[in-house]
Amino acid sequence: MIETKRLYLRELQESDLPALKKILQDEETMTAYEGAFDDQMVQNWLAKQLMNYQRDGFGLWAVVLKETEEMIGQCGLTWQLVGTDQVLEIGYLFQREFWHQGYAIEAAQACKQYAFEELQVQEIFSIIRDTNRASKKVAERNGMSQRQKIVKHYRGMDMPHDVYSIQK
Repeated sequence: MIETKRLYLRELQESDLPALKKILQDEETMTAYEGAFDDQMVQNWLAKQLMNYQRDGFGLWAVVLKETEEMIGQCGLTWQLVGTDQVLEIGYLFQREFWHQGYAIEAAQACKQYAFEELQVQEIFSIIRDTNRASKKVAERNGMSQRQKIVKHYRGMDMPHDVYSIQK
């Protein structure tokens, strides 16, 4: 679907479940979500993406390393609420062993380009847990600036988030 120098971004499929579990069931990777997901939560996550593809034509995509054909993460576009506004967000999560190699920014830049050129949106966002410095750096390297702070309620707790965006 989307191709970069080192990556393919394509729709997730049921056969990606083992790779998805490597991401979503890793405690350190899922710190911003207050911990790893159980099997049912991973299945629900996948089902939500499959539904997003049908409804919106996009969602979080599998990030596949061209060199090995291995799914190393997910990155894509989803609708999110910021206050009462529905905004298009670039989100990303990668297997820990592939952190700090530039894959997240490469995928996020491709998603930004897709949103501006194919979807014709005028502004794209990333909503990041306030403690997630690595994801903030990706957003900043993607040309985004922090616009506001919000609180999301997730897993029974309030979680402060920073809202980043860039206009076309």
